Amino acid sequence: MSFFQFLMKKKELIPLVLFTTVAATGALSFALYSLRKTDVIIDRKRNPEPWETVDPTAPRKLITINQEWKPIEELQKVRKATK
Repeated sequence: MSFFQFLMKKKELIPLVLFTTVAATGALSFALYSLRKTDVIIDRKRNPEPWETVDPTAPRKLITINQEWKPIEELQKVRKATK
């Protein structure tokens, strides 16, 4: 019994298969799109210094790991004054 014959026999599974296929296709296309960006380095042999081809005028995302929060004294004074 083929997959399509099985789906015709159990018609309630058709929406589940459809949504799963659409989700998997979207996840795969986004992964391929993300790998094509200039921020990701895959092949270091053809382009050993990829940062030289990055446009300095294009906005880039920055990430901060383990950021420590310190209260700003001026803001604390303003907050106390407005209460």
